[in-house]
Amino acid sequence: MIGLNSLLRPLDILQVAGDRDVSVSTICFDSRKATSQSLFVAARGTQVDGHQFIAEVIEKGCTVIVCEELPHHLLDEVTYVKVKNASQALALMASVYYGEPSKELELVAVTGTNGKTSVATLLYKLFREFGHHVGLLSTVNNIINDEIIPSTHTTPDALAINELLAKMVDAGCTYCFMEASSHAIHQNRVAGLEFAGVVFTNITHDHLDYHKTFEHYLKAKKKLFDDVNETAFALTNKDDKNGLVMLQNTKGTRYSYGLQSMADFKGKIMESDFSGMLLEVDGEQVWFKLVGRFNAYNLLAAYGTAFLLGKDKADILRFLSKLSSAKGRFDTVYSSDKITGIIDYAHTPDALQNVLQTVADLRTGNEQVITIVGCGGNRDATKRPLMAKIACEWSDKVIFTSDNPRFENPETILDEMQQGVPAEHFKKTLRIGDRREALKAAVGMAQKGDIILVAGKGHETYQDIQGVKYPFDDRIVLEEMFQLLKK
Repeated sequence: MIGLNSLLRPLDILQVAGDRDVSVSTICFDSRKATSQSLFVAARGTQVDGHQFIAEVIEKGCTVIVCEELPHHLLDEVTYVKVKNASQALALMASVYYGEPSKELELVAVTGTNGKTSVATLLYKLFREFGHHVGLLSTVNNIINDEIIPSTHTTPDALAINELLAKMVDAGCTYCFMEASSHAIHQNRVAGLEFAGVVFTNITHDHLDYHKTFEHYLKAKKKLFDDVNETAFALTNKDDKNGLVMLQNTKGTRYSYGLQSMADFKGKIMESDFSGMLLEVDGEQVWFKLVGRFNAYNLLAAYGTAFLLGKDKADILRFLSKLSSAKGRFDTVYSSDKITGIIDYAHTPDALQNVLQTVADLRTGNEQVITIVGCGGNRDATKRPLMAKIACEWSDKVIFTSDNPRFENPETILDEMQQGVPAEHFKKTLRIGDRREALKAAVGMAQKGDIILVAGKGHETYQDIQGVKYPFDDRIVLEEMFQLLKK
């Protein structure tokens, strides 16, 4: 039990009706989790308005309601707290409820369209190499030291974030690295957290189904930087045209990294092949296991962050050189006759172009590049023709297939993708809705030395179709097809 007055301390309260001198057992915003003496936050979500469930949760025994609009009929035995923003109030109370765990950690958030998972994962692995107890909150996994807790969202809800951070503190963690998605920032899921630093990777066309305009998407990312305090560092990609926008109103100490611009942390690619790259960082040349220009940026972001957290530059580079990328990020698998398969999470136009640009930089020119790509359902539809156009421009053959159609018709998604195919590229495209058959076809048409890129799902081990997640792992399926090729 925790006293209500403690929970309300950080809130900007508009009105209280009822007794403040009470205690609550739990905080919830999902009416299904309401129990006796719970505090219920009536938050307005994208699909559901929590105000609709106030009467229901009171029936279940909730004694405190935090809301933006008071019900017409107030019960004497219930305390009602009116606030301007219920989702923000939820995050602030969640932090207090779990003992403000972010203050006990060196917490760093990474935001951007692409690279969030890779940078956060690199930092987690790097600080484990340094011997620290470390936590990770990412799209792929949430990790407390070596305990893996499967992820359901890029950034969990505010209660789950603070519960995980509290568990990290209990497990002796001193650092935590987390992805901060634009949705999470906009929905106040990270409100109330105290960051040691924030990192910006890049921003490109994505999530306009949610944010509606690029300007709103940019503002959501920028809010993370606007909200940090004077003790935090704010590290940005100076080569991204919106990188310096992130720093405009931040109270944090400003730093930058880049391959092209003059920056605090400067890199230059010296050599690169499918096994890794030689990267010059602040004058030191080091061979890294990661491949591609986009990974050079990820390495610089991790390097700069570690330095700003007080680590020695030579030690950072030595440990980073040992590390591999996050699962599903330019993962390579080889057939017995030297066909190269690449599994990558690229699901935005910019990410797909980055991966295909890397392939183009590494190929000799004699091999075919065969790209398998789809687009997710119930997501930003405007990127579908762009993804198809990029795949065609950078590949010798392209197979359009189903990704995670969710509740959309897969064939409709493919129709919209094919609208982006330039006339001169029609002959190089195939359309195979069944993803397994698409991978089988790609392997069947590949010759010795060819490169197959399977884009869009990366680390995911399922296909989301009509609300059901069917088992499907691109890497496993591609390996199966390579095995069939041998027979």
